[in-house]
Amino acid sequence: MQWVDALIKPYPGYRAGRGSPTGKGVPGMLFKKSLLIAAAIACCCHAMTPQQSFGQAYGVELQASMLPASGGMGGTGIARPQDLQTTLALNPATLSQFKGTQFSFSGGWVEPTLNLETTTPLAGGTIEPFKAKSQRPGSIVGNIGVTQDFTALGIPATVGLGLLTASGLGSNYNQVIASNGTAAEMQVLQTAIGAGVELTDRLSLGFQGTVGSASMDGIFAGISSSTPAYNLRAALGLTYELREATTIGGYWHTKQQFNFDNFVRLGGQGQPFQDFKVSLPNKYGLGIADTSLLDGKLLVAVDFMYFRWSDTDFFGAMWEDQFAVQSGLQYTTDRGAKLRAGYVYADNASRDIVAPSFGPITPQAGVDYVQALFPNINQHRISGGIGLTDILPGVDLDLFAGGMFRASQTFGTSTGSVESYWVGFGSTWRFGRGGCKQDSAPVHW
Repeated sequence: MQWVDALIKPYPGYRAGRGSPTGKGVPGMLFKKSLLIAAAIACCCHAMTPQQSFGQAYGVELQASMLPASGGMGGTGIARPQDLQTTLALNPATLSQFKGTQFSFSGGWVEPTLNLETTTPLAGGTIEPFKAKSQRPGSIVGNIGVTQDFTALGIPATVGLGLLTASGLGSNYNQVIASNGTAAEMQVLQTAIGAGVELTDRLSLGFQGTVGSASMDGIFAGISSSTPAYNLRAALGLTYELREATTIGGYWHTKQQFNFDNFVRLGGQGQPFQDFKVSLPNKYGLGIADTSLLDGKLLVAVDFMYFRWSDTDFFGAMWEDQFAVQSGLQYTTDRGAKLRAGYVYADNASRDIVAPSFGPITPQAGVDYVQALFPNINQHRISGGIGLTDILPGVDLDLFAGGMFRASQTFGTSTGSVESYWVGFGSTWRFGRGGCKQDSAPVHW
């Protein structure tokens, strides 16, 4: 929200189809090379995402809706994810379902349409009535993951590394003079390491740590600047096989608070800069996946998720806690192709009565105006995709697409609307060396 000085004043008071690698032995350095490739592409992804405007996110949380297989299944994957990035985005216990050495890269394009209309002057007349479409462009989204199981060492565990485009939202109305430079942007890139351990034949436990790199820009033009912030987030997950065809899973991701040091200066020239806090919420998920239908050819997955926005800095002033249910289907044809579809319902999280301020900062245009810039209102979305196994030996290809239906809402004297579509792909390389294909650790790797 690229506001001018007049806008603020000091505050007074993741086995189906993926678990078994088919490749033969590979050169001993391949896994190390895969890690180097992952690191190189990770740097590229970081460079590719300077402008984030994810229209299908839950608030700003992207979850697994832009990942290779889950992206075509409504983002499902808490119990049996079909791509390895989803294990790191949702439930780390599902890492134990991936064997051998696997590397995956995915990319996608998100194109949201955001509109804003104000009917009365705001911020003392510095924002005049206007109606416009956000000019912020769509976003390129990249996600990378690597997994390695350690059964060769007698350890029933799989470790995963990933770099995920996790969160983002943005709008820009700078082209409208009456908006007085109204714009907003926040993005978060997460670097994750996790492990899934098979405690029994049926029960797996997972844990994960992520380092988030966040940037925020445009909120208080003239007295603030683009500032990075970093913080940790932890995740804990479980999976349990009720029977051979049915798995349940659950996860908890802790809250992640970013403190943007010296972000905003209140009180005019000569006054010290102050810190500004923004948090991502505690997240809880419960999912079930079943392959008992159609002779095991149909995977049915349903995930339930809960986002505790009310306990977060910044977003908690505008949003209530949010519940979402994701449903996904995957049908495997006789030729091995996987046809996917998904539907998602998410609560409208917008508060009817907003807080008076964002911590120490009270926008003169009102918190409800900021709420219109960050509309968390879309309740329905659909997706579809296809997965092709072994297009080359040990190489899989996934394609997905989806859309979020248009929704609009009035916040005070401002009305915001948003809709979006997205398309993407993923490619996974699967190897057996050093993992489940070995009875014991080889003398030479």
